[in-house]
Amino acid sequence: MNSAFKGLIPVIILVALALVLLGGMTVVVEAGHVGVLRTLGAVQEEPLPEGFHFKKPFIDQVELVDIRLTASHAKATAASKDLQTVSTQITTQYSLNGPLTPQTYQRIGNLGKVSANLVEPGIQETVKAVTAKFTAEELVTKREAVKLQIQEALNAFINNTLKEKDLEGAVLIANVAITDFNFSEEFNRAIESKVKAEQEALQALNEKIRRTTQAEALAAERTLAADAQAYTTEVESKARAEAIRREASALKESPELIQLRAVERWDGVLPRMSSGGAVPFINLGGLDAPADKKTN
Repeated sequence: MNSAFKGLIPVIILVALALVLLGGMTVVVEAGHVGVLRTLGAVQEEPLPEGFHFKKPFIDQVELVDIRLTASHAKATAASKDLQTVSTQITTQYSLNGPLTPQTYQRIGNLGKVSANLVEPGIQETVKAVTAKFTAEELVTKREAVKLQIQEALNAFINNTLKEKDLEGAVLIANVAITDFNFSEEFNRAIESKVKAEQEALQALNEKIRRTTQAEALAAERTLAADAQAYTTEVESKARAEAIRREASALKESPELIQLRAVERWDGVLPRMSSGGAVPFINLGGLDAPADKKTN
């Protein structure tokens, strides 16, 4: 038994060596990665795509580099246009260009090196340059414009740096997000005071508008009432004038009507005369003259 086992030892060793040799001859590139092939330390220009590949054992080495979208977080402190200290948190989403990954690895390094040596310094530089163009208040009220300028400046910074290394297009910026703005305590208190003052001013304006509206409504109501009263007075005056005109016309055409009106208003009491003269009275003969004529 021991002799048989001893006889298998060389076989086991050969199998182990074969497995080691076979493992050194193959490599699997995971999804979302490319393989950077190094032959005796020299980087080969062609990347290895996803999947199974053969390589020369002990001579070739493969570095797997992630080319999926990744994020780099950086915090930059800068002075605004109105000399307020602003601390800005920036998140940059980017990825490596697969076909250029071997050259990027050779001249800059892996993904971590790209972030530390290219993206984060770019964020620091561009945030300071863009922040100086806006006041602290504008950084908040014009956040989208600030973000676009930072993204454009960061793209320019990275492309210029890559151009110097003959790596144009090796790093692709997908998006830049401003995740936070932090201001000094003095500025925050000033903003709170300003907002409070604006709210109080708006409240006073609304109260003034309300009172003005009420006053205008009351004045309009009074105007309408006065117009209605004036119209009524005018109508009544015209009616009275028309009645007087008609009565005057009737009196003019019928003198006997004057005597009739006097009789209608007489209270039946004869006036007293102190001189002993004749008692004046209205001639009533004319009133029954038509009747006498009819009798005759």
